[in-house]
Amino acid sequence: MQPIRTFNVSPALPQRLEPLRKLAYNLHWDWNFETKDLFRRLDRDLWESSRHNPVLMLGTISQTRLNEVAEDEGFLAQMDRAARQLEDYLNDPSWYPKQRTSKRKECFAYFSAEFGLTACLPIYSGGLGVLAGDHLKSASDQGLPLVGVGLLYQEGYFAQYLNADGWQQERYPINDFYNMPLHLERDENGEEIRIEVDYPGRKVYARIWRVQVGRVALYMLDTNIEPNNPYDHDITDELYGGDLDMRMHQEIMLGIGGVRALKALGLEPTCYHMNEGHSAFLALERIRCMIQEEGLSFYEAREAARASQIFTTHTPVSAGFDLFPPDKILHYLGHYCDICGLSHEQFLALGRADTGDLEAPFNMATLAIKMSSFVNGVSQLHGQVSQALFQNLWPNLPESEVPIKGITNGVHARSCVAKPTQELYERYLGPNWIEAPANDRLWERVAKIPDEELWRNHERCRSDLVVFVREHLQKTLRLRGASPAEIAAAEDVLDPTVLTIGFARRFATYKRATLFLRDIARIKHILQNKKVQFAIAGKAHPKDIPGKELIRQIVHFIREENMMDYIVFLPDYDINVSRMMVAGCDVWLNTPRRPREASGTSGMKASMNGLLNLSILDGWWDEADYVRTGWPIGAGEDYADPTYQDDVEAAALYDLLEQEVVPLFYNRDSEGIPRGWVSKMKDAIRLNCPFFNTARMVRDYAELGYFPASDRYFVMKQDGYQPAKELSNWRAKVFEHWYSIKIKEIDISQPSELQVNQTMPVKAVLDLSQLTPDDVRVQLYQGAVNADGDIVNGMTVEMECQGTDAEGLGLYTADVTYTTSGLQGLSLRVLPKHRYLSSPYLPRLVLWA
Repeated sequence: MQPIRTFNVSPALPQRLEPLRKLAYNLHWDWNFETKDLFRRLDRDLWESSRHNPVLMLGTISQTRLNEVAEDEGFLAQMDRAARQLEDYLNDPSWYPKQRTSKRKECFAYFSAEFGLTACLPIYSGGLGVLAGDHLKSASDQGLPLVGVGLLYQEGYFAQYLNADGWQQERYPINDFYNMPLHLERDENGEEIRIEVDYPGRKVYARIWRVQVGRVALYMLDTNIEPNNPYDHDITDELYGGDLDMRMHQEIMLGIGGVRALKALGLEPTCYHMNEGHSAFLALERIRCMIQEEGLSFYEAREAARASQIFTTHTPVSAGFDLFPPDKILHYLGHYCDICGLSHEQFLALGRADTGDLEAPFNMATLAIKMSSFVNGVSQLHGQVSQALFQNLWPNLPESEVPIKGITNGVHARSCVAKPTQELYERYLGPNWIEAPANDRLWERVAKIPDEELWRNHERCRSDLVVFVREHLQKTLRLRGASPAEIAAAEDVLDPTVLTIGFARRFATYKRATLFLRDIARIKHILQNKKVQFAIAGKAHPKDIPGKELIRQIVHFIREENMMDYIVFLPDYDINVSRMMVAGCDVWLNTPRRPREASGTSGMKASMNGLLNLSILDGWWDEADYVRTGWPIGAGEDYADPTYQDDVEAAALYDLLEQEVVPLFYNRDSEGIPRGWVSKMKDAIRLNCPFFNTARMVRDYAELGYFPASDRYFVMKQDGYQPAKELSNWRAKVFEHWYSIKIKEIDISQPSELQVNQTMPVKAVLDLSQLTPDDVRVQLYQGAVNADGDIVNGMTVEMECQGTDAEGLGLYTADVTYTTSGLQGLSLRVLPKHRYLSSPYLPRLVLWA
């Protein structure tokens, strides 16, 4: 029976408890223990059963209990403290205002397909989403004027359970938005703010929900409304769900709908950040707006849009990019061709590396890169991998110079470090440990934390993990309908005194979750004779059958080899399970197939808690101090044969466990303290905490990406977009005449033998055709020559123009010095130059001698 009218019924709170409402609707409670403890104190069982959802709690708790705590002076005092902490946090001057003293109003829009903020908002699938959530939290901490943009999924990502055979099954609980920490955005008349997006033959409408993440607002679009048809309701139904057409629908809504939502809210972003390529259509929508509303040409609008857009890629393999067939792109977005004045081939070329391949699919990452003024990978190694992946966009540029930087991921410390551990850090390091940089002398105090206190704190965390695992396992077994014997057996899993190795992540095959099972006899010997146990968790994508098979293999190994006392698999991995594991394990295991892990963040969270990492040298671990803060598996070798690689690296893992990890853990002194182990824990805290955190990461994004992009936004808008028009006209001129440039002469008078630090003058004469010396920069490119005859790790020396001769030829000079001996090389190249060009590589034009 359909209702004739609907009402949103909000919790009825006694007046004295009204601060609870504000506390519940701001996710600051997720990383503030005072507030979290307050809601847990209100009703511990309801806190757990609601998946830590204070809004649902307030709507379902008995009025009797509310009236009771309204008279409880202790509870009220704690509530008032929590309310003051939130108010102080919201008004803290923070980092951003100290960096940007200009009165210009900035706004940085962060687009992502998923956000992992807290367990009661299951709209994330894994690391990408949790990173996005941590990004918002740290942006709030730093005071950045940032807003998030995403989709609000009715079913979100699935809840996992295992059947009797150990095969992953999925449940899709329906998200009740009205009982979640969400605000429905309304106009001054109380009406829902809605946007509309054009799809073939129809318009699709979306309303806007807001999640308040400290000082940062996250806006999410919801299409499950009238008058949309049932298919369009499902656009925001399931994260990464449906077929290719549904993915196209979602990415149009995210990118194009997201831009329209911000406009409907009265927001004017000065920088747009595309977190992965899912939102890259936002560039097309911004161009459309400038064409239709500002009267710009496509090329002028592209310059203005690109100047203030940045892109982060998280994918280390080309197969991971979103690819759409050309006919689908034209079917869904063909009207943009007419608006932009582009032919179908020109429009499709925006998403192609090889613009001459008319059959090539449309690549969302390529579109994002072509429409961005700054691009980065998510670790230093991933930055290098991405340079190789996208070098085809700059075919004449050395791979090491492809303009993709590395901004290494981090984690939000307040969200992942256990409460007792945070209290320990604050006692010995002070309250500023969260954001103190690596060179701060504060980190020297880590050595002064008493070994006994650090170790006893960690033992407590391990005991808390064991209790949690037992309760969680029993609950999931009951839901599955397991036998009483299985449920009873779960009461005794894991030993709180035994070396505990944690492995928790998405079960993709390249992550090799079963590498530790490569030699069954050897791992059984380690588990049974060396006193080692494993806690394992993670989900496979619903369509990833090989990933599901990995889970099944682990479950079967546990049963068939009678390993229940040594290994436990925790179903339904989520943020809460992760937080318990990264706090309570002793070692964090990571075994991806290098270089397939773009960054990884779970190991960072573990390190924040003093855990030691045992990992393949991939992602973030490759740039960490992996000797003092854990153990590397291998030395970063590359293998042509994956089977051989698995054999070698599994053997290395077993050797490390037997020869180093286990002995160090159980080498105790007379007080029962493993002094060597605790020393490594201190190094993990001291060396990893100050760098692998989102406070540092967000500042990097601000200084390298947001601030320059925002500055360019204001420049491009000046005088009716005159700089964008000038840059567009200049680019057209450069493209027309670039291939007419000729390097007429290079004068190197020095003989072939040089001494280190000897100066060598170089002269060059160039015919710039219809261009001028102001349009180009001429560089010498020098460096060592490898066995293939190529200059490697080249360095550039700018040549100065000494004027032009009677024939209009440009004379350029520079001095070159080699600081190392050996076979060295020298070349010359020409790059475009313009005062409004954010990078000389942006036009993707390079001319070599």
